[in-house]
Amino acid sequence: MTLGELIDALGGRLAQGDAEWLVDGVNSCAQARSFEVAFADSPGAIAAALASEAGILVLPPGAASEYPHGKCVVEAEQPRLWFAKAAKLLAPAEAASGVHPSAVIGAHVELGANVSVGACAVIEQGASIGAGTRIEAGVVISAGVRVGADCRIYPRVVIYAGTTLGDRVVAHVGAVLGADGFGYVRDVKTGAYTQFPQQGTLAIEDDVEIGANSTIDRGALAETRIRRGTKMDNLVHVGHNCDIGEDVILVALTGISGSSTVGKGAILAGQVGIGDHAHVGPGVILGGQSGVFNGKTVSNEGLRPGTVLYGTPARPLKQVLREQAVLARLAKRQGIGSRE
Repeated sequence: MTLGELIDALGGRLAQGDAEWLVDGVNSCAQARSFEVAFADSPGAIAAALASEAGILVLPPGAASEYPHGKCVVEAEQPRLWFAKAAKLLAPAEAASGVHPSAVIGAHVELGANVSVGACAVIEQGASIGAGTRIEAGVVISAGVRVGADCRIYPRVVIYAGTTLGDRVVAHVGAVLGADGFGYVRDVKTGAYTQFPQQGTLAIEDDVEIGANSTIDRGALAETRIRRGTKMDNLVHVGHNCDIGEDVILVALTGISGSSTVGKGAILAGQVGIGDHAHVGPGVILGGQSGVFNGKTVSNEGLRPGTVLYGTPARPLKQVLREQAVLARLAKRQGIGSRE
């Protein structure tokens, strides 16, 4: 691909260099060579990039008054984003491998064009796999499941019946999609537990990515839904009946209890815990190990955009720091924690 073709696809301005320059990959500034793209978006990084051997740099507009001779320079408003999209365009496409002889394909399964099915994968009756999707080794796809086009289902993923995946969904190793939710009814006389019906569905929309060993439960009587563009890290759990909005980030070890909602563009950092029937508003940022109690709502109402909420119950980080300072002063006055 030429640099001009990349600019046509991604935008930006060729500030210096040859639009016909061939591009064969991306790399860090320290390792990039003459036909690779590197990026920089801070003053220190820009200086290092200009001094590097990278042949093609993506920089913010006006990053320097003069660029070194021999380098191609693309100016873009978001260099990191341009770089990431370029990496996708430049990545070599994997050829479809067809269906491995050891795979088990049930009756009435629909396989789209250029589908790949790996060794020992199982696709049960009535399932549908969209064009260009790759099903890796040891995957189990239950009866009637619908998987969209251009998805990547990595080894040992299990997809239960009643689950639908949109297009370009990525599920990493060991993810479990559509298992029963954790819902039980207790007999007050005997203390025994009986499972509440778990017969709902799971809908995962386009462009969702699910990290390794993450789990998403089906709805109890209705559905669980993960909306377009959401990205889940490894070891995340989403309980039954949840609705996770578009472009949400869920970082490792986050747990979301049943019947909770997370609004569009929210960010939940590592080890965040959300109680059942709780609501996280659009754009909310919850710092690591924060918590939201059952039935509570947290929002950005009255706060500056980008405000981080922290602690349990989650509240603005500045408030948490003030509270900790007050407690520290009080402890000091009382001699708590002082050495004898």
